[in-house]
Amino acid sequence: MTSPRVGVLGLQGDFQEHLATFRALGVEAVDVRRPDQLADVDALVIPGGESTTIGKLAERYGLIPAICDRARAGMPVWGTCAGAIFMAKDVPGHPHPILGLMDLSVERNAFGRQVDSFEADVQVLGMDGGPFHAVFIRAPRMSALGKGVEVLASLDDGSVVAAREGNLLATSFHPELTGDRRFHALFLSLGSQH
Repeated sequence: MTSPRVGVLGLQGDFQEHLATFRALGVEAVDVRRPDQLADVDALVIPGGESTTIGKLAERYGLIPAICDRARAGMPVWGTCAGAIFMAKDVPGHPHPILGLMDLSVERNAFGRQVDSFEADVQVLGMDGGPFHAVFIRAPRMSALGKGVEVLASLDDGSVVAAREGNLLATSFHPELTGDRRFHALFLSLGSQH
């Protein structure tokens, strides 16, 4: 099996860090900014950043229907932080464009403002090598998970911070900022399961 070509949505946010992490894993990774570029990738990452800006730009450039079509056809899609917000079916109090792909609700800035950012070690279901050191920056919390959504990681207080629904992956934190490539490797494995 050939290595997948991963796209990283490059509209806003920390897309460069994701590109660098995939490239360090020896995977071809490209910046995606237009709907036609989705035809040339096998998987897509929606990075952290500002969910309102990402949603508005994705709508303006016609990316929302294109991403949804590819995701529904089985392409793996991973949203980190703002990307997780953008992927959710429900984001209370957020009147901006979202994909509505994952059957969960996401509460924006659930742990506070920028100054309340924190790091925590989380146990990740099915991930070898011990806890994952997660970086939370104005992080969202996932709730109201649909029956097809599997919890991959929670904080000690029970807050869900990583979940999977088939070919869809969402994390409240930023694995691309840690130097630990295990989440990127986990995401790559989703493509081989569909």
